[in-house]
Amino acid sequence: MAARRAPPGGTAPESSSETPDCQTRINSLKYILSKKQKTPLSARGHWSMWPAFASGQTILRNHKPCCAPEERQSSNKQALLTFPKPPYLEQLESYLRKELQSLDLTKKNSQELKLQPYREIFEFFIDNFKTYKPLLTAIKNEYEVTLAYQKKTIRALEPLKAMVTTVSEECTRQILALQEKEKDEINTLKQEKQHLLKLINNMTEEKNSLQTQVEHLQTSIAEEYVRYLNESGACKLLLAKLNDMHNEQLDMTRHQVQDVKGEDVVKLTLALKIARQDLTKAQVKLNTMIADYGDVVPRTDFESLEKKYSDLLQEMKTLQKDFDQLHKEYETLMEIHRETAEERDNFFTQLQQVQRNCTPRPNWVKCSEVIPGGADRWGCLAEGKTSDQLVDVLLEEIGTGALKEINVFPGWGKGDKVPVYLRHEGEVKNKKLTKKDVVNILKDVWKEKIALEQQTGKQSSLPEFFLSYLRKKYGDAAAMEWSYTLYENMRLCRSNHVLSSFYDILTGKVGEEQYHSQNQLISNLQKELAACDSSNSGSLTSKQFSMALREAFPLKRKESVEELVDASRYKLDSTEDLINYISLFKEDEEGNAKPFVAKLRSQYVREKQEYLRQLKNKLGDLTEVNPDELKTAFCAIDPDIDDQTLDIYIGLVYQVQREQPDQEVVPVETALARLLAGDVRRVGPSPWKGSMTGFEEQ
Repeated sequence: MAARRAPPGGTAPESSSETPDCQTRINSLKYILSKKQKTPLSARGHWSMWPAFASGQTILRNHKPCCAPEERQSSNKQALLTFPKPPYLEQLESYLRKELQSLDLTKKNSQELKLQPYREIFEFFIDNFKTYKPLLTAIKNEYEVTLAYQKKTIRALEPLKAMVTTVSEECTRQILALQEKEKDEINTLKQEKQHLLKLINNMTEEKNSLQTQVEHLQTSIAEEYVRYLNESGACKLLLAKLNDMHNEQLDMTRHQVQDVKGEDVVKLTLALKIARQDLTKAQVKLNTMIADYGDVVPRTDFESLEKKYSDLLQEMKTLQKDFDQLHKEYETLMEIHRETAEERDNFFTQLQQVQRNCTPRPNWVKCSEVIPGGADRWGCLAEGKTSDQLVDVLLEEIGTGALKEINVFPGWGKGDKVPVYLRHEGEVKNKKLTKKDVVNILKDVWKEKIALEQQTGKQSSLPEFFLSYLRKKYGDAAAMEWSYTLYENMRLCRSNHVLSSFYDILTGKVGEEQYHSQNQLISNLQKELAACDSSNSGSLTSKQFSMALREAFPLKRKESVEELVDASRYKLDSTEDLINYISLFKEDEEGNAKPFVAKLRSQYVREKQEYLRQLKNKLGDLTEVNPDELKTAFCAIDPDIDDQTLDIYIGLVYQVQREQPDQEVVPVETALARLLAGDVRRVGPSPWKGSMTGFEEQ
């Protein structure tokens, strides 16, 4: 095959990374172009740095050092145009024009034919610029590889274009068929509507007729009621007359008996008077004895109490000595604590100074310039959050922005290790939901699941219910699209409590009972606050609010209660003493809670971690633990724990033992991890709460 004339010094290097198909196309183009007349570009000439090749240097006239760049550029351009182009540049341009004019641009591959002259011009430059030849060669090779890759991609997408056209036509045919099918149903429904309207008119007339009958019956009943009322009054008068007549008859009979037996009545009256006098004397004597001997105890009881008193006195003296010794130790520990606190404060001051010198605080206000919604939305997102939480917010914004650009998700397959709600092969369409839509769907899932469990009395698995809910609401075909879209949104949005808690329970990181327990805590607190609000105004003073918190959470420390009070007064005037407790539990449209509820949830997690830390310290150096050892440790750190709660905690740890009863121990770290995932919290006060100092508790 004939080839074009190479530039002086050798043939231009070809890219070693080009694909065979691309190389074949290039060779074919070279063959087509080789039929044209060759040019004398390969003749090596003298290189000229145009326009500086002219002899001597030209000083620009009327040059002002401080003039504008545009004026200097125009004056320089006028000066430069006075010099001719280099000979070699003119040869290259002439060669390029001739080659382009000789091409037939009506063919299908006209763009590739047009590219070949430019490629040869670039090869001439590579050969002549010896100093920059490696760099220019690398640039040319990368462009060739990129072109080959793009061509391959275009060829791969051409069948898809045809397939999309075919699918579009098929969908159009199906839509037309469905419209034809629905015409008959619409006509049937219209006829049924007319029939129902006639029935409604008939029933309305019947209702009016019945209403008239009811009014007539009501009038009749009223007349009968008046008549019966009159008869009842007459009956009562007759009964009163009969009773009077009967009483008169009894009085007459009694007078007749008294006339016959007068002596017996006098005797009976006298005997009754004497009996009453004797009863009065006996009552006085009884009261005197009760007053004199009421506080007297038996001698045996007195001696027993005296012995018990001496034993308690001796025990009190022993405890007093122990108390004095503990008081001395307490004072020593307090002194150590004060010294340690001073040392800690010094170290903290040094740490802050080092942090200020080494790591400057980021200017979070800059984020409002790139976040959609501007400064207002960034202010809502950054409200009450730490720097670490703000980093999470930025990652969520970046992730959700990238998620909206994705059209399809790759399927995870149908293996046993894949969750049931993600078992799908092939690509899945991205529904591109907003955070508000995701929050509303997840809340509806919880609502439906709780209603089903209350109706059936059985607890269902969240992953299986989640998939059945999507299938029921959106159909089997679209269920996976909604499932993948919701899963990706939950995975990215970790700062939103609704999304993060649902994701942790769905993936098995946290037990479902923990979610219900937190909601129950919030519900109980709302009831307690409402009970303290006697005026139903929706507001409480700081003192009433603090008392309600102590009643709802008797095991919380004083510092925790103060944190909740401070969180409830967020964005309130310091002089304002009323707290609107109803607004503390409101959420925005994306499900974000107020700082008070967020602080309540963070304290729940922190208290559970502290409880499990005490359990770990009680287990000591054990690497594995059996049920009896775990029960003993729980009873030691929480003496008020009941048997039912203890069995629930043991069941959380030894969930594997239900399937493998022979296994009696589990690693301590595994036990703590399972307890952390469940709803574990203290039942009674800590046995060390009264004896431990603040330093020891920390």
